Amino acid sequence: MPRIRALIILASLSTVLAGCTVGPNYQRPQIPVDVSFGPLPPRATGQPYAATAGAGQTAQWWTALNDLVLNSLMDQAIGLNHDLRLAAARVREARARRAVVGADQYPRLDAGALYSHDRVSKNAWPYDAFDVPGFPWEASLYQAGFDASWELDVFGGVRRRIEAASADLEAGLEDQRSVLVSVLAEVARNYVELRGLQQRFEIARRNLEAQRQTLELTSEQSRKGVARQLDVFRAAAQVSTTEASLPRLRNLQWQAMHRLAVLTGQQPGGLVQSLSPAGKVPVPPAEVSIGVPAELLRRRPDIRRAERELAAATARVGVAVADLYPRFSLAGSFSFQSSDVGRLLEGDSRAFSFGPAIRWPVFDAGALRAVVKVRDAEQEQALVRYEQIVLQALEEVHDALAAFITEQDRRKSLQAAVKANEDSAELAEGLYRQGLTDFTSVLDAERQLYQSQEDLLQSETGVTTSLIALYKALGGGWEMENLSEPVAPNPASKPAIKPSPAK
Repeated sequence: MPRIRALIILASLSTVLAGCTVGPNYQRPQIPVDVSFGPLPPRATGQPYAATAGAGQTAQWWTALNDLVLNSLMDQAIGLNHDLRLAAARVREARARRAVVGADQYPRLDAGALYSHDRVSKNAWPYDAFDVPGFPWEASLYQAGFDASWELDVFGGVRRRIEAASADLEAGLEDQRSVLVSVLAEVARNYVELRGLQQRFEIARRNLEAQRQTLELTSEQSRKGVARQLDVFRAAAQVSTTEASLPRLRNLQWQAMHRLAVLTGQQPGGLVQSLSPAGKVPVPPAEVSIGVPAELLRRRPDIRRAERELAAATARVGVAVADLYPRFSLAGSFSFQSSDVGRLLEGDSRAFSFGPAIRWPVFDAGALRAVVKVRDAEQEQALVRYEQIVLQALEEVHDALAAFITEQDRRKSLQAAVKANEDSAELAEGLYRQGLTDFTSVLDAERQLYQSQEDLLQSETGVTTSLIALYKALGGGWEMENLSEPVAPNPASKPAIKPSPAK
């Protein structure tokens, strides 16, 4: 009875102290941010792309570009990208680790059975000194039963470990979302750059045709004695220079297509056949919703991950503090033991033990307190990282927004430059035909026209890629369900491209 009474008292004490969880309780840090991302950009007069305040819909932002091929590539990347599959596996690992830690709050029960046949040596001490009549020099033992143990979480060490493991799981999920944001932005950027390269190739090809016509004109003028042979050489050199740019542009296209194939989980050549036909650069929407900085803190996955890592570090401080206190546990066993297997289950074969235990580190040369200091320092580092990531995220949004605005202004100026260079090239050629100007003017006009056309196309590509960078900085694109598993492409969406057949 005294033993049972002691166990009841210990169990009652553990119930009372169950709410005693040592260590700091986590509170989400409050970081002051501006109420907006600064003054909104003015609408460009050429094409009115403007960023507006408001929550906005950043999920599946790429659909605003109205490009079916891009939509199909995004679906394939979401379902097949290897980085996303690795991130999903890491989430499953974190979930399993939390289950392992969570099991510590429950009793442990082990079942076992054994058989042994033993013989005592008659020549070994102490039996070699005398003869014991009827001594069982040889015997068998049959045993079957259960062992149980339960460490009472009096000071909350187990609860803090579960809290840390749960925060690690949530951080892993946010890491998966961060990978998704990066993959989607990478696919979109490479696709837009591919279309820009294809358009640059077309511009170079059209200029090459015009330069060849100029070469024919110059050769004809030379044969008539109107033009000098030097003019023919200059025209031929310009044709060769433009021809030399085509292989490089074609190679860059192949590299972009290879990259897109790998991003969508295919062999490098899997999309060459489908993406080789030239397409236009996707045009951004008329307005872009960027929201407010406070919303960025709630939406961007890397910020959310850093906050969860801070929560996990805070919980591990509690784990270290709990190790300074005593540990209480209950242990017991029940079994049947017999030297005769036929009598194993009889009442007299029963054997059991049960009782509480306490363990308290009395002297460890300060190791446990040093661990607490380690956890405190780790928590401080996690807080600094969180604050740093918030500032970096705000910086990226400001930079991407500035790039989006200024590139529109640059494109507007380049549109005017292209128009002026077209008029200049046409006028120079007409004057040259009439013998009113030299061939240098024609060459300069064509060269400037080609350069301004390339610059304009690169600027148009830059407007769209800067918008993609802005969406990435805002953390758009991760708002998907079932992120812990690879997301299959939407069967309802019409595929715009198909992988090339294997050769």
